[in-house]
This record gives sequence, structure tokens and C-alpha cells, in this order.
Amino acid sequence: MLAQSAQMPERKGPMTTDETSKAAKPAITAAPPTKHPRWRRRTPLFLVLLATVVAAGATIYFGIRERTQAEEQLAVAAQVAAVPTVDVIHPKAPDGTLDIVLPGTTQAYIDTPIFARINGYLKKWYFDIGAHVKKGELLAEIDAPEVDQQLEQAYADVTAAQAHLRLSQITAARNEALLKTQSVSTQARDNAVGAYLADQALVQAAQKNAARLEQLKDYEKVYAPFDGIITARNTDIGHLIDAGANSPTSQLFHLVSEGKLRIFVAVPEVYAPAARVGETVAVTADAYPGERFHGTLVRTAGSIELLSRTLNVEVDVDNAQGRLLSGAYVFVHLALPRDSKSVIIPANTLLFRREGLQVGVVRQGHAELVSVRIGRDYGDSVEIVSGLKPTDEVIVNPSDSLISGTPVRTSAPQAAAPGK
Repeated sequence: MLAQSAQMPERKGPMTTDETSKAAKPAITAAPPTKHPRWRRRTPLFLVLLATVVAAGATIYFGIRERTQAEEQLAVAAQVAAVPTVDVIHPKAPDGTLDIVLPGTTQAYIDTPIFARINGYLKKWYFDIGAHVKKGELLAEIDAPEVDQQLEQAYADVTAAQAHLRLSQITAARNEALLKTQSVSTQARDNAVGAYLADQALVQAAQKNAARLEQLKDYEKVYAPFDGIITARNTDIGHLIDAGANSPTSQLFHLVSEGKLRIFVAVPEVYAPAARVGETVAVTADAYPGERFHGTLVRTAGSIELLSRTLNVEVDVDNAQGRLLSGAYVFVHLALPRDSKSVIIPANTLLFRREGLQVGVVRQGHAELVSVRIGRDYGDSVEIVSGLKPTDEVIVNPSDSLISGTPVRTSAPQAAAPGK
């Protein structure tokens, strides 16, 4: 675009040739450059594209970086997760004595069913269940009229036999005197003497029969054979009484003596050598929580029962106050010595393998399987007599797939199983 001619300044005086030529040519000046419209449109688009590329690159970079960090963290977490965490306990050293608890049932020192020794009908009873009786006290009376009649007949037989005896005695004495004068034969004298001796035997037999019936009549009264407590009365007035112990229904009373109680305990064979006669033992009962009764091991069977592999022992407990009842379920505590080298661990630490009984122990960050030998089994815990020390860290509830050399992490050690 041409610019308009600029006005020349006014000059005074004549113009030179050069100035005249310059003045004759019109002055041309360049117009200022201007941007093309297309260029103006492409500049913002380029900036947008550039910003988009930069943003995409940054996104890709940070995404790859974040993913790489996540993979690294995942790898670390996988390595950490690959090392299992186990709970451990320290074995506990046992106390100086071992308290083995064995169940038993109390029995009265004397436990007797009382039967009738004569047939008849119950006439009267004097004591009911729970009654304390003394030895010789009358418990009941039985009416036996047949025995009374037999006794009267026996008395009559004794009288008749005695009468025959007197006659035989006189006859024998008379024949002995007549033999001296040859008035009777020797045979007749011998027959008289023999009859006299036979009548003597008949008198004795009649007297014995009468004594038997007298004793039988005494059985019409039932007496307590010892001091005790009536625990059962199985009869009443008018009941037909059968003599003897042919059936349980013929039992009149049940009498027990509870001043001292017996407890029979089956001691496992492994503890049999420690069950010594004369040892004092403790007895507990659920009816008296926290209280102990004192008993004495008085005798043992002296042999192991083949079926149960136990030793039967008897413990006697003084029960003068009658607090313990016969038939009660009790626990006998036998104090047995312990092995000073043994330790106690929970039963859930044991592993049963082909190599034998083992436990898992953590040593220097790795699991190690150790073979052990059990001394005594207490149910929820066991005594280990070889293979472990109180300082070992024993794995609780070990996995069946646990092998030696497996890396493990340990949690805080738990309290050891209490000793028995």
C-alpha cells in the first residue's frame, strides 16, 4: 500500500539541481508490516496442541511411575506375606510336685442290706430313711405263727423223748441187776442198754430242734447290726416277708455306716509306682468348691487290671461330721514327684509325624521341627521330658505342612501352659 507524498518544507531561495530532481520525484514510504489472518488463526491451535501433548506425556509418565511403584510395593508385600506369622510360647518349668486328679465315688465303710431270716408278715417297723440307729436297736418285728407252733411241738417232742429216756434208763438198770442172778440173758441186757443210749440221742435231737426253732423265733425281731443310717426302707406293715435274699424286693432295710468313707480309684499304670500305701491325699467335691478333705491311701490291689491297664487303690476319708455323702462323685488328688528336667507345653503345639511326635521351634527366624518325648498327659497340656528347654519358642497350632527351615515371623510370646 502506497503512502501519500509528504509535504516538503518550504525553502527560501533557489533550488539546486539535485534538490530539483528529488523534488520532482514523489516520496514513497513503506507501510508497517501486518500479520496474515491465517497466521493469526494457527497460533492458538498450536499452543493447544502443544499443551495437550505435554499433558499427555506427563500423564503417561506419572502413570508409568505410579504403576512401577505399585508393582514394587506389591512385590515387597508379597515377599512379606510369603513369610507366615506364628504365635509362640515359652515352655514352663514344672513345680516341685505333681498333682494328678483322678475321679472316684465315695462308698460307705459298711454298706449292708438287711433281710429277714424268717417267713411271716411285718408286724411293725420303728425307723424310716435318714434315721440314725445304734447297734442292737430294734428295727422291725415280724409275725410268724407257724414258727411259734413248731416251737411248741418241739418242746413237746423234748418232753416225750425225756420220758422215753427215763423208762429206758430204768429198764437198763433192772436188766443189769437181773443179769447178775442169771434171771435175764446177756442179750436182753444189751438190748436194754442200747435202747437207753438211743433214747439219749433222741432227747438231744429234740432239744437241738427246739433250740433251732427258738433261734428262728428270735429272728421275728430285726435288730441293727452296727451304728449307721437307714438309707432305704422297702417294707411296710402287713407285707409278706420272704426269708433270705432271693430277690431285691425281700430287702427290709438298707443300713450304711458313714463315719468313714471308702473311695476306690483307678490309677493309670504310668502312675502306679507312686501310689504308696500310707500316703496322705486330698479329696475335693463339687458340692464344696475350694475345700479339700484329707484321706489316706490304705491299700492297693497289687496288680494291674488287664482291660483298663489301671491299678485299683482304696482311699479312706474320715467323715465323722457326715458332710460327705456315700455315692458322691469326688476327685482324688495324688501328689507325685516331678522330673526336674521336664517342661510343660500346651497340647495344641504337638505335631504327629512319621518321624514321631514333634513340635515346631523358632530359631534365628526359621522354623525347626524338634522330636520330643511325653512324660505325662494332662489333657490340655503335656509334660515333655526330653527335647525342649524353657527358653525355646514353641509354635502354637503349627500347620501340618510346616517343614524345617521355613522362614517365619513371631508374634509376642504368649503365657505358657500352667503346670499341673
